Amino acid sequence: MRGRNTLAMPPILSRIARLLTLALFGVLAQIAVASAHAAFISSNPEDGAVVEMAPSGYALTFSEPVSPLSLKLVRPDGSSIPLDRFEVRDRTVEIVAPTGLDRGTHVLSWRVISADGHPVGGSVVFSIGEADAAPPPIADEIDWTVRASVLASRVALYIGLFIGVGGVFASGWLLGGSRSGRNIAGGALGIGILGALASAGFQGLDALAAPVARITEPFVWSTAMATSFGRTVVVAVLALISAAAALLSGKGPISRPSSFLGLILAAAALSLSGHAAAAAPQWLMRPAVFVHAAAIAFWVGALAPLGLALKRGDPAAVAGLRRFSAIVPFAVAALVGAGVTLAIVQVQQPHALFDTAYGRVLLVKLGLLAGLFLLAAINRWSLTAPVLAGDGPATTRLVRTIAAETAIVLLIFTVVASWRFTPPPRALAAAAAQPATEHIHTDKAMAFIQVIPGHAGDVEVSISVLTGDFRRLDAKEVTLVLSKPDSGIEPFRRPAVRRSESDWRIDRIAIPLPGTWRVRVDILISDFEMVQLEGQLDIRP
Repeated sequence: MRGRNTLAMPPILSRIARLLTLALFGVLAQIAVASAHAAFISSNPEDGAVVEMAPSGYALTFSEPVSPLSLKLVRPDGSSIPLDRFEVRDRTVEIVAPTGLDRGTHVLSWRVISADGHPVGGSVVFSIGEADAAPPPIADEIDWTVRASVLASRVALYIGLFIGVGGVFASGWLLGGSRSGRNIAGGALGIGILGALASAGFQGLDALAAPVARITEPFVWSTAMATSFGRTVVVAVLALISAAAALLSGKGPISRPSSFLGLILAAAALSLSGHAAAAAPQWLMRPAVFVHAAAIAFWVGALAPLGLALKRGDPAAVAGLRRFSAIVPFAVAALVGAGVTLAIVQVQQPHALFDTAYGRVLLVKLGLLAGLFLLAAINRWSLTAPVLAGDGPATTRLVRTIAAETAIVLLIFTVVASWRFTPPPRALAAAAAQPATEHIHTDKAMAFIQVIPGHAGDVEVSISVLTGDFRRLDAKEVTLVLSKPDSGIEPFRRPAVRRSESDWRIDRIAIPLPGTWRVRVDILISDFEMVQLEGQLDIRP
């Protein structure tokens, strides 16, 4: 039986490695099409609008609170004006517009940082008086060198926090201070320090949409440290330093306390920024990220020290393996429980696993975890007992599977780092749920229309009606009329039902296509008087 296992294991591991590597390429392909993260909802003026007079101000509304990084207005001749007078009100950035603008097409270019520490950029095109044949050019804001560097530096940071800090913890608490694996842990800590520093610099470049050549500028670094990821970098560096102190002290009195502190700080660092940590409810999500990260650090950090101790015949190896085997089921249970919690909040709907880049990345991560759990099960149920009994061939096979586990873990780090470029489905759903609105105001009457949600499909419509001077309007009937001439859709009417003195509602109406719709509100004031208010609604896909 053991002979057959010895022959069967390497091909199985080889097939798993090939499948998981192919899956990793699929995940990396998502980076090229993904976008970031607080979703842009609406603007005033609207994208594509033609206004008669230059606006006195602009407004940008997002799905969650943001902080502006760069705001500028590109004029028809291609020159730009920085917009440095603005105010943030909840989820809306209100900007003071410059004076003396010429007629033609302008571009309001913006870049903001969301609450999870990720930058978001975009542009709003509007025209004064008339639209030009083509809008002024805007440079592509995606720098693939910076994006690849962000990914690589995050992976390096994860290596330091999980393999480095976790490895030092395992050496001190599982192997009693054995030197097995200490060189690997020390190297991982060094990689982590470099990764933490580099990730801060590249975070600043990405936030500002700046090229790599600007990485030495102080403003790039101060921008990075002002984001929520800046807190992660600071605490991560403290975790790495604490683990390094434990490593250098050998079996000294500070070794275990310092390694334990390093593990706690490593988990805390990752709970201070990122998609999951920024999600609501905060009382649940931040602790879930902390538990998830701590469990990973314990499990992953123990792999290299245990594997090398077993390979070298270290006297502490058997006792360390016994301790690890007793504790790791609880760590895995915590990891799975916290991971499921995070996934439920972030993904929300099962179809988002397949319909979004974030979900597809998660599926690849789950596939990698399945391979990791398979190897862990083989280790625990087939190899641990023989190894503890002194079986040499079983020890060799265990060392091989530990090496395979470590390889899978490195793939998982790359997959998780790619989440940096994929907005979670909860953010996309929040953006999709935002209403489309239109305010129509005349001397006789006014109407405020809300389409909920503001995208194509089955929606609800609420209509608030008042007189032109904002007084109560006792309407007998309110009817909504929609049309889309550019798509060949003739006007269709839907009566609204009164819900209060001024509020009317249509519980269900199908809007088949996205785009700009003509909207008219017919308000029957009396048997002899009707007011018609006309405007436009922008319906999202």
